[in-house]
Amino acid sequence: MTLIRSSTDRRALRRILASAAIALIASAPFAAAQAQQQHAHVHGQIKLDVAIDGPTVVIAMESPLDNIVGFERAPKTDAEKKTVEDAVVQLRAADKLFAIDPAASCKLGPVELQSAALGLGKPDPNEPEGHADLDATFSFNCANAAAAKYIDIGLFAAFKGTRQIDAQIASAQGQFKRQLKRPAGAQAAQPARLTWGK
Repeated sequence: MTLIRSSTDRRALRRILASAAIALIASAPFAAAQAQQQHAHVHGQIKLDVAIDGPTVVIAMESPLDNIVGFERAPKTDAEKKTVEDAVVQLRAADKLFAIDPAASCKLGPVELQSAALGLGKPDPNEPEGHADLDATFSFNCANAAAAKYIDIGLFAAFKGTRQIDAQIASAQGQFKRQLKRPAGAQAAQPARLTWGK
């Protein structure tokens, strides 16, 4: 795991956060209209927010825990504990799950995972009992993040409970909304390409 050490990294993070705040303010009417849907806990559905700013690509993921490990509570059996360990290893190796367009020349940076049921991160007091989620943030440091035009996403192959990915992308080219569905048959083992641009 890479820690943010330099003032350049801190400035880049501040720019990303400022851009996200501006995007949030600009999209407030849309967000208010869809607040119920956005906070819905839907099995099979993963939400991704992709922010491309400066030298960084940040992917925020929200998913019902069931999509990732097949249950929505703390693991009880040795088999469930092993499933959780394997899932955490896969998530921490996010550069295997999210292959960013090579034109951007990105390297995986910090990965943050949060799930009260799994003891990851700080507990969310608003999380309903029996409907645990896994939230994650994957940061990539890039030589030319603006050159990225797609991300090949391996979530369908890695996590069998995932049927749909709803993505929002914020880049210098604009804001985009995309939806990916689990491919049928053997194609589900292949990465799904998330593209943006005009």
